[in-house]
Amino acid sequence: MINTLEIDDDLMDRIESHRDEGQSPEEFVAELVAMYETEGTFLQEGYSE
Repeated sequence: MINTLEIDDDLMDRIESHRDEGQSPEEFVAELVAMYETEGTFLQEGYSE
């Protein structure tokens, strides 16, 4: 089953600015989800609790 996710242009621009060369937006989002599932949170440079 294929699902479609609609995102606004601003978010797509952000995705485009962060993904690696040759990486599709779908691959980038899948990587983010995998990181979140593994770590439980997204890491942010300079962030600490």
